[in-house]
This record gives sequence, structure tokens and C-alpha cells, in this order.
Amino acid sequence: MNLIKTAIQFFKDAYYELTKATWLGKKEVVGTTIVVVVFVIIMSIFVSIVDMFLGTIVGVIL
Repeated sequence: MNLIKTAIQFFKDAYYELTKATWLGKKEVVGTTIVVVVFVIIMSIFVSIVDMFLGTIVGVIL
């Protein structure tokens, strides 16, 4: 029984904490998403260039 009371108290506390949280608005979510997508594109281009460079070096060595 003590385990059930502990679980119920945990969920009550978690719900209470979620009511205190501030959520981002649509404008912030869209802005952050755009930043993440641009960053991922830039990093994938960078990693591709480094991969081609290192692949060429390994090809010359072998």
C-alpha cells in the first residue's frame, strides 16, 4: 500500500510542477526550429566535406 501512496504522491507533485512551467509560444517554437534546421544543414555539409577530404587522403595512402 505504501508503494501506491508514493506513486500517487509522485504524480500529484509532477502535475503541480507542470502547472508552474511556462511554455514557449508559437513564435519562439518556429524560430527555434528554424535555427535547429539551419544548424543541422550546416553541420551535415561540414561533415560531408571533412569525410570526402579524409576519404581522399586514405585513398592516396592506400
